[in-house]
This record gives sequence, C-alpha cells and structure tokens, in this order.
Amino acid sequence: MEEYGNVKKAIEALKKGEIVLIYDDDKREAETDMVIASEFITPETIRTFRKNAGGLICNCIMPEDCDKLGIPFMVDILGLASEKYPVLDKLYPDDIPYDEKSSFSITVNHRKTFTGIPDNDRSYTIEKLVEMCKENRFEEFGSEFRSPGHVHLLRATEGLVERRQGHTEISLALSKIAGTYPMTTICEMMGDDGRALSKELTAKYAEENKIVNVAGADIINYYLNVFSKKE
Repeated sequence: MEEYGNVKKAIEALKKGEIVLIYDDDKREAETDMVIASEFITPETIRTFRKNAGGLICNCIMPEDCDKLGIPFMVDILGLASEKYPVLDKLYPDDIPYDEKSSFSITVNHRKTFTGIPDNDRSYTIEKLVEMCKENRFEEFGSEFRSPGHVHLLRATEGLVERRQGHTEISLALSKIAGTYPMTTICEMMGDDGRALSKELTAKYAEENKIVNVAGADIINYYLNVFSKKE
C-alpha cells in the first residue's frame, strides 16, 4: 500500500539516526512533531528542535522501562501530594480536549550537567538516560539524575497505539518497528502565527530539508496490521 511506502521511508530514516516528522491527526492535536530515536541524540539535534520546531522537547519512554526506573505519570504524583496540598487535586487535567490522560511524568537533568538547559546539557541527559536503560542499570537512575530538570519525560500507555494514539505512543511504535532502542525524543513544530505549524508548511519544510514526513495514522496502521502480526 502507498502509505506503507512512506512508513518504510520513516523506518529507514529512524534507523540512520535521522529526524522524521510525524503528524498525529486532524481530530487530535493536529500537530507535527520532529522525532528522533533517542540513542542518536546530539547537541545539534537539540538545536534543530529548538530553532526549527520550537515546541517542548520531551523524551518518550516505554511503560516497562518507566516501571523499572520507578517513575509514574505526573498526575499520580499530584494525586498523592494533594493530601498535603489540596489545590493539586483541583488541577487534575480531566478536561483535555483531545485526550483523556496526559503522558507527562517527571523532569530530569543528569547530575553532571550544570543548569541542564543548554543544548549540550539536554543532549547529555538524554544520551545518558538511553545508555543506562540499554545497559539495564535502572537502579542507578536516582544516583545519575536529579529532578526537577529540563528534559521532560513522557510515559507511554500500555499497549502503545492500541490504547492511545498520541505522539508518545506513535513515535515509540515507529521506534519498535525500526528496531532502534524504544525511546524517542520529540518536539512540536510551531509556526510564527502563534499556532502549531500547518501541515502545508511542515510538508514544505520536509521537502526543503529532505526529511521524511509521515502521517501518524499510517504508522498506527502499519504497527497494528503488519508489525504486530510478525511478532
């Protein structure tokens, strides 16, 4: 199928450590994110995200890795803390117009970074997080990282796109298909008009910069109908 051809281009790009653009859905955020497999992160990647995307730079993590690291959804942390700080219970995000739950977890810096926000610092934090998970050193998370920090961690929903179809789950599904370590770094593309960059302008950016631009729906279909049946 034609759409699978584009997904396959995204798979190959992700394998090579290249940035790909993923659009979620007209009826969801209606946003395009820059996405890279986190194991290929560099300061130059962070700079590209910051200057050419402009949204929030986040790291998407599989639920099983989150369990091993010991990090929950942020809403669960707020729920536990609300007994002492009742306003936190009132802040529960139960009115998100495009979703029923936020994937946000905690924010971190690696302990060897300074402020944590420069391109080099954020790249180093992500690089070391991937390295620690790949080496199965989950118990060292607290000794290697501090929180709060400047890298936003996103906890994927169990079952990925079978249950939730946000950029967190879509990008991780693509990572699994590509065979890279299933952790992705993402950033929304913003326009100069104060809104998310339009599909037309993201397509133009992709063409001018020779970047693969793929619809989230195509990745979801490939993951559910092709990849999952091979596992």
